[in-house]
Amino acid sequence: MTTTSTKTKSPETYKLELASAYGSVYRDVLKTPPRDCNSSEVPIVDLSGIQGNEQERRALANVVRDASQNIGFFYIKNHGIAREKIEAAFKQGHKFFAQPVEQKDVIAQRHSEFYNGWSRRGHISPTESMDLKEGFSFRYDPKYDPQEKNLDAIPPEVQEWLRGEDFVWEGTSHLPGFKDAMLAYWQACLSLARNMIKIFALALDVPEDYFDNLVTYPGSDGVINFYPRNTAAEDAVLDVGLGAHTDLQCFTFLWQDHIGGLQVLTNEGQWIKVPPIPDTFVVNIGDFLMRLSNDRFQSTVHRVFNHAPEDRISMPFFFGFNFNETCSVLPSCTDEKNPPKYEPISCGNRFAKTFTKD
Repeated sequence: MTTTSTKTKSPETYKLELASAYGSVYRDVLKTPPRDCNSSEVPIVDLSGIQGNEQERRALANVVRDASQNIGFFYIKNHGIAREKIEAAFKQGHKFFAQPVEQKDVIAQRHSEFYNGWSRRGHISPTESMDLKEGFSFRYDPKYDPQEKNLDAIPPEVQEWLRGEDFVWEGTSHLPGFKDAMLAYWQACLSLARNMIKIFALALDVPEDYFDNLVTYPGSDGVINFYPRNTAAEDAVLDVGLGAHTDLQCFTFLWQDHIGGLQVLTNEGQWIKVPPIPDTFVVNIGDFLMRLSNDRFQSTVHRVFNHAPEDRISMPFFFGFNFNETCSVLPSCTDEKNPPKYEPISCGNRFAKTFTKD
């Protein structure tokens, strides 16, 4: 009697090259088409308890911990950011990107020392096509921070790391309401982020106020992105809207319009779609918080494709610590069997390693 054995064929993969501050990083990615995410992968977290009693805040921290250790992406609902502020910023974003190139070029990032202003198409992932995305960005400026009451008292070591530049507002002053709408949305995100970092502290088993002194002048970037509509044939290979990458700072809030296009790479190398859900933001962990957690939390690779015949707008808010503060791996995330994997570094120096202007 003869027996035959069949060998299961391994799924086909390709090498995805990711740019980083320390050179290229490679991931094996399945060639299977992106699938929809499920609620166990990208859960919806209810923030109703974010300012509740201690029991409610700790319960919220437990849910956030599970999501951050899994894939590092989750939705938030009952976040407290007024729909009116979101819609006003969204409408102003459409008006900005509808301008002629010559008008947008007045505040192009080539005029900036710190990547403020309008950005053209770039190339973020060496493996993928040129990005189709345009963007508008502005960095933290204490004069727009409702928490900052005395600009003259800002320490010199903080001043040297401030990255806000007025030319972005001077060059958009012809757009009625643009600055007010952008700043109102940014301020709402900033307030939520300062509350959210307390929940992350509890989730990382340190005191709730552990990070408070690190977010007095935080890295907090307001960004609005534009992805042009898809006009290609149905069977065409599309250029990527925004190439595969991870986010740099502690965490990101992402508002996305109804069109969708966000894709996240699982640990198994499968792209999954993270569609928009009304009245929610997507939150994802960034590299710096993964670093402080000693890789306990996951900063996950993601990208964007716009397959729709409509223009897409998204509004990410990137949140990190004061750029002058040096941070180490948290003691709660290390032990004898799991020593620190990373040396102490400031958020500013980590940023500079990644983005250096010639």
